[in-house]
Amino acid sequence: MPDCCNTGSTRYEDVFDDRFAHDVAKRYRRRGLTAPERRIVDHLAALGLADRTVMEIGGGVGEIQLELLARGAARTTNLELSGAYEAEAHALLDERGIASRATRLVGVDLASNGDRIAAADYVVLHRVVCCYPDAERLLGAAAAHARRALVFSHPPRMWFTRMSVGLGNAFMRIRGREYRGYVHSPDAMYRVLERAGLQIRPLLTGLKWWVVAATRA
Repeated sequence: MPDCCNTGSTRYEDVFDDRFAHDVAKRYRRRGLTAPERRIVDHLAALGLADRTVMEIGGGVGEIQLELLARGAARTTNLELSGAYEAEAHALLDERGIASRATRLVGVDLASNGDRIAAADYVVLHRVVCCYPDAERLLGAAAAHARRALVFSHPPRMWFTRMSVGLGNAFMRIRGREYRGYVHSPDAMYRVLERAGLQIRPLLTGLKWWVVAATRA
């Protein structure tokens, strides 16, 4: 399987562009992981990373994957709809000397054309469901690809998050961009994972992000 295939989606590349990717990589080099990202990595490390594979959907420049590989994960695969992250992501992998253990695929929407993507022990979706119109379909596809566990984050469904996302979407419309953000129902998302045979428990709750773990019984 090649390191990269197809082109990205202009819907996402218009927002998550080269400058955005550069800023994310710069912040990671200076400060490391954010609090939600650390919680995700710590949880998967506690489950065990030796000989485990990880798939991250929308992992950007790959900060979470870099840390999981450093802690012993065997391989990672990143699925991304914006090709703008690739230069920064490959630079980070080369700096760590672990590019041979990472695969990056651009233009693969797991919810629509994920049949050719192999399953992984762990699947991660951080700051992803809020960017995708059909979160239930995406999480269903992600759960089908998770052999052992899935971890994802979502914004809390509160008035101020819905207002913030609504204002952001209005700004996108004014600028003529296709991208939209979403504040999906947490209960509806959790039910998808439970129907897939996963047990849900919260790892982190906050005003900006909730992190949720889903583990096979």
